[in-house]
Order: sequence, then structure tokens, then C-alpha cells
Amino acid sequence: MKKIYVIFACTVASAAFSQTKTLEKVEPAFWWKGMKNPELQILVYGKNIADQEIELSDGVKISSIQKVENPNYVFITVNTNEINVPKFKISTRQGRKNTGSYTYELKERNPGSAARASFTSKDVMYLIMPDRFANGDEKNDSRPELTEKANRSLPNGRHGGDLRGIINNLDYLQNLGATAVWLTPVNEDNEKVYSYHGYAQTDLYKIDGRYGTNEDYRELSRELNKRNMKLVMDYVTNHWGISHWIIKDLPTKDWIHWFNDGKDGFKRSNYKITSQFDTNAADSDKRVALDGWFDTTMPDINQKNPLVLKYLTQNAIWWIEYAELGGFRVDTYPYNDKEAMAKWAKAITDEYPQFNIVGETWLNTAGHISAWQKDSKTGEAAKYNSNLPSVMDFMLYGNMPKALKENQGWDTGMMKIYDGLSSDFLYPDINNILVFFENHDTERWNEIFNADPKAYQLGLTLLSTVRGIPQLYYGTEVGMRGDKNKGGDADIRRDFPGGWKSDPQNAFNVSAQTPEQKEFYQFTRKMLNWRKSKEVIHTGKTKNYIPQDNVFVYFRYNGQESVMVVLNNNESEQKIDLARFAESLNGFSKGREIISGKEVSLQNSFTVPAKTPMVIELVK
Repeated sequence: MKKIYVIFACTVASAAFSQTKTLEKVEPAFWWKGMKNPELQILVYGKNIADQEIELSDGVKISSIQKVENPNYVFITVNTNEINVPKFKISTRQGRKNTGSYTYELKERNPGSAARASFTSKDVMYLIMPDRFANGDEKNDSRPELTEKANRSLPNGRHGGDLRGIINNLDYLQNLGATAVWLTPVNEDNEKVYSYHGYAQTDLYKIDGRYGTNEDYRELSRELNKRNMKLVMDYVTNHWGISHWIIKDLPTKDWIHWFNDGKDGFKRSNYKITSQFDTNAADSDKRVALDGWFDTTMPDINQKNPLVLKYLTQNAIWWIEYAELGGFRVDTYPYNDKEAMAKWAKAITDEYPQFNIVGETWLNTAGHISAWQKDSKTGEAAKYNSNLPSVMDFMLYGNMPKALKENQGWDTGMMKIYDGLSSDFLYPDINNILVFFENHDTERWNEIFNADPKAYQLGLTLLSTVRGIPQLYYGTEVGMRGDKNKGGDADIRRDFPGGWKSDPQNAFNVSAQTPEQKEFYQFTRKMLNWRKSKEVIHTGKTKNYIPQDNVFVYFRYNGQESVMVVLNNNESEQKIDLARFAESLNGFSKGREIISGKEVSLQNSFTVPAKTPMVIELVK
């Protein structure tokens, strides 16, 4: 970390780039005509470039040039509405000598780009850690320009999964019932170790060569779109990798958060992000929470710096436009400067009105989580509007395993789920929240429940029928386990069986699945594919009934359909007296249970087997 300060103070050009030409880096490398916001900020990098004259060809006007403390950077602003040529040159000159040039292109946008569809409650999101899913191109397992090489024997090493492996298995995902695919970050992460997770990015405009190319990433998105599926990018605004080329030669010292009392500027976050809305929080505690680093290899980015915020905003829009994305999931959302992030989210959704962005809001109560959703009344009470369309329901995530493991009491067992859902009124858009029982940072559900298919069926049924957007983590649908407490993050990020040619068994091939894998897979496939066409589940209203005897019953309904969901969390079968649900069963005499396919009479009562869910489509 000391190297960062020395390089900044001495303004030495980064050793990562050639010194043979003045223009070493231009970002973004190209842009598009016809954006709603015509203002484009172009970062131009090269040794002492600020000491040279910069000219644009073809009569293109420079709106402004901003120079910073580091003479290796110049930020050029142009108005794209005023540019009438598809290409122009950025040239540098020192006296009479031409020292460099770059041909800048303004591309035509795809028809309907601004109105692109994004993920909604109609979707099921499937989360993949690409390095651990499938190796489709063994030639890119290691790259000469990237430090960490493939070593599948290392739990925390690079294993070789890539974009081609995902593309090769899209039929599997489609048949499973997934309609949106969220990948953990695939931008270049050139750290020495632990680079497989991708959250210490070192180039925001480049796909990591061990995953493939920018073109491969766009191909994945297009192949998904052909299947009426969407690609969701995991976007990281809070921190970059310490080996990022900009971090190694900072434009300004305040590009990152720097602690003078920390070792080489580093101080670890206290992770108390509740301080964002705590009107009584000590400023010192709040600063460490927001500006502290996640790790020594992840400098904390300062979104308050207007140049930084513009860089992050344009980079996000560039990926949406280039890769034809269908959404963002934003990492560690509340750790960013919240006012800057409100501007960031608004700039993106102004450009793409239907574009969905879900923030990782890892908080424990609906009051805290809901404050981060756009137009939240709890946020308004704190005089804040995030402009963030969607949030992650960490309250439900925390309650689910506890509820299924407990006997019912006043606030235990299934009552825990009911009590949590009773806070739904706090959310301004309750259907647009992400619901899940695990992800790449948490204990695996099948580990918690010892790969019990009954517990999985109860959990997946709840996620599939409750309000919101269900998210499934790769491999859970075939019973994959992983013990974070004993094996760390690597154990909850195991390789998908069959993703490598040398694997003894291939779970992507349904006919080759073990009986145990099949039980998980077939239930998942039936539930998710049923959900696809059920508008009543996507946007219907909810009627909850207070759990009795550890059985939770709720209804999803609209003007056309009604679905009764019964979750029996008991070790014994339970008789359901239907008189209690008369207000929801009025006019219905029978139903079809979608898991078994059997008809259910709704006259007096029916019996639910032990540890079993029932999803009943009501019929008049």
C-alpha cells in the first residue's frame, strides 16, 4: 500500500503500461450517439500528458479540460449531440511535435436500447460463481499477462471455470426454469491470490482473460436474450483491487479513502452500516464504517469525488449498452457514499427507465433494508431517496433457517417468517425485492439441513411463491453442500460436478444425475417452470394467516387467480381445517396441487404430510 502513496506523490507513470507513446489509455474506449445525457467525460492517460496540448479533429469541440494533481491524467468533456462524425482523433502535441493520437468512435445504439427489459418479479435469478461452474475453454485457464495461474487443487485458487462453460450449459439453466443469470464479477482481477471471486477488480473495462473476452461476455448476454433470459452484472462501486492501474498511479489522492493514522492509508471498515441512517452516530464511527477498507487489497473508492462518480457512472452505462445487460446487482451498497450513489442510480435509470438495479443491503431489519429502496418512506424520514429500484431481503434470509429448525412458539418456528413478512408495508415496491436463502457469501442451505430434500422443498416453495424475485445459488438444485464454518468461503464455492472434463460424474446431464441429485433437481425444475407463467405469483396480492401448529398458510391472489400455499414444518402430518380460511376460499370448491398434480377438495379439511409444502391452484 505504501507504493500507492509514493507513486501518487512522485507522479511516476505506472509500470503497467508502455512508455513508448503519450496516449497509453483512453476510457471509455468508445461511446454511443443518442444517449439521453450527451455529456461524455473521456479519461486520457499518458506520461506527463497534462503538459501537452490536446486537440480533437473534425471540428469536434472540447467542452472542458480538467487537469489534476497527477500530470499523467487529463479529463476531456465533450457534448456528443454536437458531434456529427462517427469517428474523430484525440491528438497530443508538444510544440510542433505530434506525440500521440487515438481514434475515438461514436457508435450507433441498438434499436430500443433505452427501453430494454430488465429483471422483475417474473424472473428467477440464478447466481453463478464463474470460476467454479464449468470450464468450457481449457486454453484460458492461465494467462501470461495475469499473475495467478490455474490450480484446481487449491481451494482458494483459480479452478478454470469460464464464460464458455456457462454458454455451453445455457440449455441446462433454461430447462431448470431460471430466467436471469447473475454472475459474480468477471472483470479483470489481477491480484496475486484469491482472485477467483473477482471483487478486487483491476480493470473495469475488461473481462478477465481467464474467463474469456469482452466479446465472449456479450455473446453470453445475447445467447441468454435469445432464450428470453437476462444477464445481470455484479457491479462493484465501493472498492477496487490494489493492483488496478488507476490505483497504482492515482489521479488525485482523494480518488480513494486514505487514513493518515492507518498503515499505508489502510484502516479496516467496522462494517456498522446502520450508521448511515443513525442520526446519533459518532462521526468517527460513521467514517470508519463508510470509508474504511474491506481488506488491505481493496482500497475504498471515494464516490464523493465528481471525477470518480462520473467514471463509475459511465462505466456502468458502457457495460449496459455494450453487453446488452438485463440488470445490475451492486455489491456492498450501503458502504458507499449514499448521496453519490443516489446520483449514480438515477443517472442509470434516467438512461434506461426499465433497468433494474438490486443493491446488496446486508442489514437485519425491514426498517433498515427498506430505507434503501427508491421512494421509501423510511428513507424519506431520514431525508433521503436512494433512487435504487430493488434491495435484497436479508431479513427473510436470516429468518428462514431458524424458522425451519425451531418448534413454533410466540416468536419462533414458522411464526418467525410470518412476523418478518408483517413488515412488508415498509417497502415502497414489495414485489421488487430479491428473496433468497443463500448466496456466495453465506452458509449453504443444504449444509444447514444436511442435504435434507424436505427442508429444501419447504425453502424453495417459500421463495418461489412469496412476493419478490427468487434467487437460487448454483448447485443447490442438485443438493450441493459446503461448510463455511469449517472450510471457509472456498467450501461454499465448490466446483459444480460435471463442469470439468475430468469430473467423474456430470450433474448437468439429467440422465447422469444420482438419485439424490435427481430428487432436488426435479422438484426445482417443476416449481420454477410452473412459476414462469403465474402472474398471480409475480404481482398478486398476499393474504397471510398466522401460523398454527408450525404450519404457515398464505394465499397469492388477483382478479383472475388464487393460489393457496401450505408449509407444514412439523415432523408429523397435519390436518388443515378449511373453515379458518373461508375469506380466501370463498367461491372455490377444489384445487390442483401443482407438485403432486392431484386434485384437492376444499370442502372441509385436508391433510398435509410431515415436512411438506403444498401449492394449490384454486378452481371454482
